[in-house]
Amino acid sequence: MAGRRDRSQQFRGSRIAIAILIGIIIGCVCAVMFPNGFFNSKSSFRVNERLSKSSDQVGSSSCESTTRIKMLKSDFASLSEKNAELKKQVRELTEKLRLAEQGSDNSRKQVLALGSQIKAGPFGTVKSLRTNPTILADESVNPRLAKILEKIAVDKEVIVALANSNVKAMLEVQIASIKRVGVKNYLVVALDDYIENFCKSNDVAYYKRDPDKDVDTVGKTGGNHAVSGLKFRVLREFLQLGYGVLLSDVDIVFLQNPFSHLYRDSDVESMSDGHNNITAYGFNDVSDEPAMGWARYAHTMRIWVFNSGFFYLRPTIPSIELLDRVADRLSKANLWDQAVFNEELFYPSHPDYTGLHASKRVMDMYEFMNSKVLFKTVRKNQELKKKVKPVIVHVNYHPDKLNRMRAVVEFYVNGKQDALDSFPDGSE
Repeated sequence: MAGRRDRSQQFRGSRIAIAILIGIIIGCVCAVMFPNGFFNSKSSFRVNERLSKSSDQVGSSSCESTTRIKMLKSDFASLSEKNAELKKQVRELTEKLRLAEQGSDNSRKQVLALGSQIKAGPFGTVKSLRTNPTILADESVNPRLAKILEKIAVDKEVIVALANSNVKAMLEVQIASIKRVGVKNYLVVALDDYIENFCKSNDVAYYKRDPDKDVDTVGKTGGNHAVSGLKFRVLREFLQLGYGVLLSDVDIVFLQNPFSHLYRDSDVESMSDGHNNITAYGFNDVSDEPAMGWARYAHTMRIWVFNSGFFYLRPTIPSIELLDRVADRLSKANLWDQAVFNEELFYPSHPDYTGLHASKRVMDMYEFMNSKVLFKTVRKNQELKKKVKPVIVHVNYHPDKLNRMRAVVEFYVNGKQDALDSFPDGSE
């Protein structure tokens, strides 16, 4: 019995010693693996990292590549947006700079835009530029009108007449004269359904504008002067499309093709309300003020106005600016369109106002004849009656327009020598 107890105690002691030894070994291992403590978060992360490293190593390269591509795409998109925004800011700043510098050395800049600088030639040989460059046509402005003009225009030019039902009788006389002289590039801007149907039934090229409340109200019900004011808004698109436009009011009879008599060396080429050489083409008018003593005489330059019912516009920036200026002023006040048309053409730049830099030409008053020249001068002069055959006659000075238009046709077309005799010089 004593022997068994001794062996049992020895075995227990051996197991205790083994347990202590194992504990020491485990403690050493833990000390190595967890130098900062067993429950430290960083140590725990590193263990997890070490434990997962081997399992994740296989798929990490492909995942890392996909993630990086996504990051690069995102960075590229972000940089593209920033680049677009910077470009927009540059454009805006450039435009502001251009506008700020517009009034500085403007003449020199216009010359530079047209070509390189040149030296002045010998005395008597220097000629300034008269013709502005035409604009680049933009068909996106009005594709429907562009297709119409492409069919009827000749050499990128067209006659345009605005009409509503109130002027239908005069329009008939004009269309008959147009067909008689063989003009093909003639277009009626129909301001109401009646004129549209009239043009269809008479095989006349026409254009009906898209609905526009401001224009339609005047166009459908307005009289001659009201309709006349609309042309400055309507003609803009014609010029933007790159076409030269010969605007004609309906109280005009065509006796020859007007395009054969244009110079085309100016932005604006217009007939005159003048009735002789000095009133039509300009003169030195002396004003006398006796109270000024020695300085009583003041010299002034005068010219009778351009007629806003018959003029030719080249498709240039100054021509479009003229239309914009006149249309803008007419929209803000009840003004006569012809007065505004001439003010914008002739007023020079002065404090708080920048004049229009447009070149202009007066048409020959006997070729492009107003009714004052015809009834006050030409019909009373036998030599002029025989030799002068006008290109057009514009019945602008007289209210009995239709009867005088018919008389013009009788005299110049049918040869009735007394057709003009019954009318007074002016209105009764």
